Amino acid sequence: MEVNPVFWVIFSLIIIVMLALDLGIFNKKSHEIKLKEALLWVVVWISLAMIFNLIVLSQFGKTKALEFLTAYVIEYSLSIDNIFVFIMVFSFFSVRKEYQHKVLFWGILGAVIMRAVFIFAGVALINRFHWIVIIFGAFLVFTGLKMLLQKEEAKVDPEKNSLVRLFRKFLPVTDQLHGDSFFVRKDGKNYATPLFIVLLIIESTDLIFAVDSIPAVLAISKDTFIVFTSNIFAILGLRSLYFAVSGIMGLFRYLKVGLAFVLTFVGLKMLAAYFHFEIPVTLSLSIIVLILLLSIIASVIIKRGDSTSDM
Repeated sequence: MEVNPVFWVIFSLIIIVMLALDLGIFNKKSHEIKLKEALLWVVVWISLAMIFNLIVLSQFGKTKALEFLTAYVIEYSLSIDNIFVFIMVFSFFSVRKEYQHKVLFWGILGAVIMRAVFIFAGVALINRFHWIVIIFGAFLVFTGLKMLLQKEEAKVDPEKNSLVRLFRKFLPVTDQLHGDSFFVRKDGKNYATPLFIVLLIIESTDLIFAVDSIPAVLAISKDTFIVFTSNIFAILGLRSLYFAVSGIMGLFRYLKVGLAFVLTFVGLKMLAAYFHFEIPVTLSLSIIVLILLLSIIASVIIKRGDSTSDM
């Protein structure tokens, strides 16, 4: 689908304006994001995505609108996995709640740039080498099954993060946080703070998650505009989602199981498409939403056998 450059400009302006309002006005001063404020921003970002989806519907038709919606739901759902990492990283470094928004803002801004590269490269590869969908599809099925069978949550060890180790070779890091500053100058020498290390870890882990999520979205649409816009809307809404659900993640312990099934399903869908067996977008969206709803309902209804155990 050839997209008029005007639509790229409109989308870019929406994102730039919202980010400017977010950091420059609503969060100009570091403060703890309360549940009410977080939920409000969740509604704002989801509403913006749905309004944009209506624009896609009016300009490009029902099929593209359904592709956008399905891709958005997949990316937004898979982004929840990032939240587990954010919680562990912030906890490890004892980052105060009022500083977390700034880290996530710049972290996700960097993620937008990295994902743009991933998406444009991924679409180009699929369009040029159609057989590569077999690799993407098989990888998603493998990842979904691995997630399903994994009994323990992966641990985050900052000392084993290759990006952090590389960075420390070029710039020393202070032992303590210095407010919400990423860098400080002491005795005429520049130092990074642990808060910048946190930012590096969040950037690098998002890069790892993108390896899973972007092929999943490419299973729904090969349209660069649809894949990119749905992905970015989901990522930009991740910060508010983090603050909204970070304190109640235990209520949704089966959500990870649901996400594993979603990844496996979209992987199988991609493999089926290579062999000219197309699953309608409407059916795909229905199956994905049903899986997620069932996992949430199961989390609420099924009581934990051992109250001290964790998923």
